[in-house]
Amino acid sequence: MTFHFSNAEALKAAEGKSIGVTEWLVIDQSRVNQFAEATGDHQWIHVDPEKAKAGPFGGTIAHGYLTLSLVNFFLPQLMCVENLQMGVNYGCDRVRFPSPVRVGARIRGAGEITKVETLANGAVQVVVRVSVEVEGSDRPGCVVDTISRYTFNHDS
Repeated sequence: MTFHFSNAEALKAAEGKSIGVTEWLVIDQSRVNQFAEATGDHQWIHVDPEKAKAGPFGGTIAHGYLTLSLVNFFLPQLMCVENLQMGVNYGCDRVRFPSPVRVGARIRGAGEITKVETLANGAVQVVVRVSVEVEGSDRPGCVVDTISRYTFNHDS
């Protein structure tokens, strides 16, 4: 279920609350290989299934930055901010990779709005903590505090 927000007050009311979880996404070797091609990171732990079988994880794992990049895939599934003049990605804080994401694993995003503040220009800055959960694991594959800024349309 996607949470919809149409004004700053609705976002402020959601501060400190969960915004749910997304559908599961399977991390397959093809996605990992495409990420390796896009970034030039061809480390064997990611792209060589045969060699990785003897490695520390018993198989290939997703790049940490691939897992982080999928937060951008999960965010629109968690929340939609409407009635905007403008919305921008302002950055991230506290990125961590507590657990590897093995190829073949299913992951999903779990979101929580941790902070909402009004800026001097009337925009709203929202921090959403996204935990990339790995099915069957007690620890997430990634935890990141995303920061977005929204300027809403003024009522006529």
